[in-house]
Amino acid sequence: MTSPTTRHGGRGYLAIPGPSVMPEEVLRAMHRAAPNIYEGDLIEMTRGLIPDLARVARTEHDTAIYIGNGHAAWEAALANVIAPGERVLVPATGRFGHGWGDMATGLGADVQVIDFGRQAPIDLDVVAETLAADAGHAIKAVLAVHVDTSSSVRSDIAGLRRVLDAAGHPALLMADCIASLGCDVFEMDAWGVDVMVTGSQKGLMTPPGLSFVFFNDRAAAVRARMPRVSRYWDWTPRADPEFFFQYFGGTAPTHHLFGLRAALDMVHAEGVETVWARHALLARAIWAACDAWSTEGPLRLNIADRAHRSHAVTALRIGKPHGTRLRKWVESNVGLTLGIGLGMATEDDPGQDGFFRLGHMGHVNGQMIMGLLGGIGAGLRALDIPHGPGALDAAAAVLAGAAPD
Repeated sequence: MTSPTTRHGGRGYLAIPGPSVMPEEVLRAMHRAAPNIYEGDLIEMTRGLIPDLARVARTEHDTAIYIGNGHAAWEAALANVIAPGERVLVPATGRFGHGWGDMATGLGADVQVIDFGRQAPIDLDVVAETLAADAGHAIKAVLAVHVDTSSSVRSDIAGLRRVLDAAGHPALLMADCIASLGCDVFEMDAWGVDVMVTGSQKGLMTPPGLSFVFFNDRAAAVRARMPRVSRYWDWTPRADPEFFFQYFGGTAPTHHLFGLRAALDMVHAEGVETVWARHALLARAIWAACDAWSTEGPLRLNIADRAHRSHAVTALRIGKPHGTRLRKWVESNVGLTLGIGLGMATEDDPGQDGFFRLGHMGHVNGQMIMGLLGGIGAGLRALDIPHGPGALDAAAAVLAGAAPD
């Protein structure tokens, strides 16, 4: 007789670092007939989305919406401010820093990469030295990933602005907040970020397919000096459209907009600062459990210093083949889907079988996180992977210490 599993009853839990769990409110908002895209309620609703997106980004400047994923936002941002042959500096902390740099290469930019590996944030002193060496100001932009979804490291974006200012360097500061917006603290205007990109499918709790570029007056001035920007990527008509279709370069992504409206309503009803605090608390609960498991056996948090850990995603090292074995077991037996070890391939582990990632972004709460940790604990036990005791107790203690005021 085969052993029973629990995966066929109840609802599965997608605990990958994006797409994130979608709220019922978002799904219900999208479940409707196609609207009129030329006049009426859709147009008024879209106008209301723009300031509410800016509130999440903490900016009073411009917002452009694109039909596309985060890679589309990368290209859109670059196309508006970087001409072929111009240099960009990429301080990379994982796969996605390198990815944005590669996008710039594809557009003809001269890309200078500083690789900080996959277990450390951007080293501001190294960036300062690089900027000081650029006496002719050949570097036109610094492309920095706030939270790299592959490594789960969080870098100091405000610190980069201080470094640029101290060097008297005019390069634009461009931030990738695809994994972090609506999860980790981010202050576009207060931190002096010129361009920020994000997507709909993580902290904004909407299906993949929308991306956003936020830009300030400095970036707009650079755009105005560009010799050309393709009609589709040009952010100018999207941020200040004369006609509704210019928001999107064509037909509106109607049902994504309905879902986004519901998601933003949820974010602002809770309050952005409260959303940040919730993510921080749940992340600490996950770290506490992982610390307990790590007292015995191979499991380790990828980022040792909690000051540099994301509140949205956690990358874990467990050694091959345990990462893949664990992911497959929990999905097959308890209906829990964990993230692959993206961008963590090594010569000894080309299949990234020794890594996995946890997504804890957007529509998540304490009981969901306890279920996530319980599923992992069951998998560790079922597969005889050595691990320390008391993980769920440690997580529960973190949550119990956060009683409402």
